[in-house]
Amino acid sequence: MRLDFQGRVAIVTGAGGGLGRQHALALARRGARVLVNDLGGTVDGSGGSATAAQAVVDEIRAAGGEALANGASVTDFAAVQAMVQQALDAWGRVDVLVSNAGILRDKSFARMELADFRLVLEVHLMGAVHCCKALWPVMQQQKYGRIVLTTSSSGLYGTFGQANYGAAKMALVGLMQTLALEGGKNDIRVNCLAPTAATRMTEDLFPPDMLAAFSPQAVVPAMLVLASEAAPTRTILCAGAGGVEAANVTLTQGSYIGAGPDAPEQLLAHLDAVRDRAGEQVPGSGVSQGANEMRLARERTRGAS
Repeated sequence: MRLDFQGRVAIVTGAGGGLGRQHALALARRGARVLVNDLGGTVDGSGGSATAAQAVVDEIRAAGGEALANGASVTDFAAVQAMVQQALDAWGRVDVLVSNAGILRDKSFARMELADFRLVLEVHLMGAVHCCKALWPVMQQQKYGRIVLTTSSSGLYGTFGQANYGAAKMALVGLMQTLALEGGKNDIRVNCLAPTAATRMTEDLFPPDMLAAFSPQAVVPAMLVLASEAAPTRTILCAGAGGVEAANVTLTQGSYIGAGPDAPEQLLAHLDAVRDRAGEQVPGSGVSQGANEMRLARERTRGAS
């Protein structure tokens, strides 16, 4: 089955270059009308120009597609609301959000200024929140929506020098988990994409002989699946160089420790068993943790009787 976006409208943020540009071009090639958003700033978020977004719009139009440019900062909720209204005024609906806008202000935590920590969270996390919040009533009313949030292995697993970026990217996973649950009744499916690609943010990290393999285009198939009508929900796909993996936040079977005065010592003694990944699960929601602890308590009570 070929993924088809005919009749769909997509907003892609941070789409003036790199991954976002490839996402916008791919959606347009498959029939979507695309609002291309990009502030046009530098990697660290400074500056701004509508030139980058317009250049991608020109590419889409030259290929016979429909597109609009938008230069709003995703940190400005009023501007994001106006961006959504721009798409609605032109096309009457918005079906897909690919939240891709981001910046880097890397530094070891000891040397990082709090202002740089806050700004990275503001762009990555609150930028995605602003877009989701502005689009949520639209998607609820039309009873259809596909939201792709851009997370990162830095959030899932950590990267030296990226405490701000990693915190923001893992926060997006938490946002996905709840929005997917709340959006289910209106067929709003929310997923995360963790890309590995050589872009202006990351190209210095790759050996020269691997730059071509890790082109942004290699991440696009995972985005298209997560943005499609057949998309899953509450899924984290990691993609790069043609490989795709799924990441999960899991819960082990755990051990009953009790709440007695020696509970800390009991936990230390049984920590390996608590961390044992045999039989771990992917919880259906946050209440699963409490349910598992209730199971352990009941098993202990039955065993003591």
